[in-house]
Amino acid sequence: MPAPSRSAPTLYIDSDADAQAFAESIRATRSIAVDTEGASFHRYVDRIYLLQLSTSSQHAIIDPLRVDPPHGLRELLQSPEVEVVFHDADYDLRLIQQDYGIRVTRIFDTRVAAQLLGVKAFGLAALLEAHFGVKLDKKHQRADWSMRPLTRDMLDYAAQDTKHLHALRDALLEQLQRKGRWSWAAEEFARLEGTRWETEDSETAFLRLKGARDLTRRELALLRELVAWRDRVARERDRSTFRVAGNDVLFELARSAPRTAEALGATKGLSRAILENETEAILVAIGRGLAVPEHELPRFPRGPRWDRDPDFDERVVRLKAVRDRVAAQLELDPGVLCGRERLESIARRRPDSVESLADVPELRRWQIELLGADFVEALRRAGTGGGGSATGRNGRGDATHGPAGNDDTTERGTAPRDAESSPYRDG
Repeated sequence: MPAPSRSAPTLYIDSDADAQAFAESIRATRSIAVDTEGASFHRYVDRIYLLQLSTSSQHAIIDPLRVDPPHGLRELLQSPEVEVVFHDADYDLRLIQQDYGIRVTRIFDTRVAAQLLGVKAFGLAALLEAHFGVKLDKKHQRADWSMRPLTRDMLDYAAQDTKHLHALRDALLEQLQRKGRWSWAAEEFARLEGTRWETEDSETAFLRLKGARDLTRRELALLRELVAWRDRVARERDRSTFRVAGNDVLFELARSAPRTAEALGATKGLSRAILENETEAILVAIGRGLAVPEHELPRFPRGPRWDRDPDFDERVVRLKAVRDRVAAQLELDPGVLCGRERLESIARRRPDSVESLADVPELRRWQIELLGADFVEALRRAGTGGGGSATGRNGRGDATHGPAGNDDTTERGTAPRDAESSPYRDG
């Protein structure tokens, strides 16, 4: 398929007058492609530093440091009459809601569409090359978009993220309809509406760091103080937390608990600048962690208690076998078809009819239509027995996620999107 036409040059908009004029010129459009550039790899609190927009014939980049989105653009993004095309919408939607309070509706996500079609290389660069022979330059993938002035090279790079999205959307929509999977995509897109940042309890955030469960309670107390120190420094310097100290460094400090400047200086991963300016503060944080009384040491909250269920594992195995068989027939990644967490949630609830599968959190209608009858039969064959219930959204007490969910808590500021990592998870 030939490359889509680039019908007009990209406008760089950094004044209210130009922004208003652009919004007026596209007010009749019924489809707009959107992308954002943040700076989470560099800054403590991420925000939108570039807003890229394309209609079928016009392209613009708005500089949000100088211009607020005009009213006409806000109306377009919130209108149920206007389709808003993204690639990997989740993070863009969170930033748009956070910075502008806009709840985007009628979404088309080319990444989700590609995954539902069974495409294995579903990053934007891979999709554009596969469909149109367009090769995107990745050299600014981790650029600091908060810097000003931006080079022409950087602006040209950013513009590519929306210029071809309409043509890609058309190609993927045609394939979804041809394969009878458009209803699947429509349900996933509808679930993206209202995506926003969830408020995080900063007091317990250290417990969600990957690897925290391997620490003793005393080490957890040290980790809590070290995370608080790192967040303070990152916030004051407006730097991503991993650029102050990585998680691996904090875990090493929590385990070794150095008490002197010499011992601290021997810790790998602490920069010279941090040691020169923060040695005393780090040692004070370690001292606070060591001083916590035994009875006040942090602990992980208890998970939901389940009655003993000897048949649970068998039910999961049978459900997984159904899922894997259907996924192979459809040439889909099994985690896209139905992730492990949802299988476990079904196994816990043991629905005895297709209709009762609708009570399983996060299970989609299209998944029930495809798998429901076979799931119920698999559970019947596994036999019945004592089961339990508990407060929690799935069998392990974990939160379930939509298409863009992620179970691993990472360091703040390390969120540049990995174009090839799947938003669907499986175990």
